[in-house]
Amino acid sequence: MKLAVIGAHNRGRISLLAHHPERGFSVVAVCGSSPDGLEVYRETIGAPVPFTADYRDIVGNPSIDAVFVCSPDHLHAEHACAALRAGKHVFLEKPMAVSIADCDRILKVHAESSARLYVGHNMRFFPSVQIMHQLITEGRIGRVEAIWCRHFVSYGGDAYFKDWHSERAYSHGLLLQKGAHDIDIIHHLGGAYTRRVVGMGKLSVYDKISDRRQADEPGRTHSEPPTWPPLSHVGLSPIVDIEDHSMLLLQLANGVQASYMQCHYSPDAHRNYTIIGTEGRIENYGDISRPGQPATVHLWNQRVSHQAAGHEVRTVPQLEGHHGGADRLMIEDFLSFLTNGTTLGASPQDARQAVAAGYLGTNSLREGSVPYDVP
Repeated sequence: MKLAVIGAHNRGRISLLAHHPERGFSVVAVCGSSPDGLEVYRETIGAPVPFTADYRDIVGNPSIDAVFVCSPDHLHAEHACAALRAGKHVFLEKPMAVSIADCDRILKVHAESSARLYVGHNMRFFPSVQIMHQLITEGRIGRVEAIWCRHFVSYGGDAYFKDWHSERAYSHGLLLQKGAHDIDIIHHLGGAYTRRVVGMGKLSVYDKISDRRQADEPGRTHSEPPTWPPLSHVGLSPIVDIEDHSMLLLQLANGVQASYMQCHYSPDAHRNYTIIGTEGRIENYGDISRPGQPATVHLWNQRVSHQAAGHEVRTVPQLEGHHGGADRLMIEDFLSFLTNGTTLGASPQDARQAVAAGYLGTNSLREGSVPYDVP
């Protein structure tokens, strides 16, 4: 199969993990805003890769079999639908889209197409998440009743407030853009989709920073050394109208209740899940194992007055590659999906429901925490 990339910069480089000519998969074309910064494709592939700035050159090329859609989120629906209509298999980076309507448009086009659609929720392949899911599936904590997730994003000022992410028009908000990861995992671990959602949050810190880049100046989404404290950031986007901390209450369809908290000005980067069932509790300490910093998953399933460590502790394996090896595992799953239609990842419906909960949760927090039923 011949593969191409729409949105070749930044996250689009994940497509290089699928370049295996010896197995019949080759990246043969890339599309981006400019050819600058795309040398990694030539270096990895060992030959120049044709570049275009127009995605229609990709979807209109009859020799291309599958397309990675890794463009900015507000363009996902346009690019994915065009590729599916052209009969191209699609790897669509999460979130699926930035509105429920766009998700449903993609699903409709997919239903009318003979092509396959894969949505890249890489957290399904985090070893820490897989361990927690296995413990739940084995019945080690009985029936799941409650889930908490806290995500502290120390790099939030750089990653989300200096480029298009900072504008509602392009991301809707970080409860959708960033939160789609965790909402999907809450659904995955909880065994059902969100039925009702309530949100609360605000723009607390980054609206106080007056140092902004010009509208025609590209965002610099990295600072070295890391910026601290958050109010010392410079070069923020000219428009910042999304929240920098947010919270959700989620009522799942099967009765499980969950909460999710996301903060983009914390000093540490940490993602923590707690799952409580009728016969025990699971909690992860760290979600990715790094050299000298192993992540662990703890299981408590006996009555105790106090115990810092679980009755059973599993060390999360340290795998090679970005996101704790999850990206490599996800791309292998995608190639399996292209070959035989089987997948261990999130389905398009899973991806749609994660967006729906994040989208309506964002609307809720902006409307005084009005509860929304999730279709």
